[in-house]
Amino acid sequence: MSSSEAVTRQVRVQVESQFVPERSDPAEHRWFYVYRVRISNEGAKPVHLVSRHWIITDANGSVEEVKGPGVVGEQPVIKPGETFEYVSACPIATSFGIMHGTYQMTVEGAAGFDAEIAPFTLGEPVTIH
Repeated sequence: MSSSEAVTRQVRVQVESQFVPERSDPAEHRWFYVYRVRISNEGAKPVHLVSRHWIITDANGSVEEVKGPGVVGEQPVIKPGETFEYVSACPIATSFGIMHGTYQMTVEGAAGFDAEIAPFTLGEPVTIH
């Protein structure tokens, strides 16, 4: 399991990723990972998650960018002291990769900003004999 954490303008983004062997097929160059995201508002005003921008890089250096509205079909408003959590997934063509990105946030009465999603690894567990 891999994890990351970043704080931008009092929005804390924590991510944990995990390899899913039963959904992976290395013979077909397909490794499947799930990741859990926890977004906490540590500020004094509600924040609205408008969109996302993910950058996914596999071990071959292939880069895929994913942009779109909200996350898992939602555009949550996170009140001060509250947390929004969701789980999503990502297949890649190698046994190792890295994800990072930003959430585009708005705050009432203030300019929007990008909340950082710090890099975390997508990696198959290594067995040591």
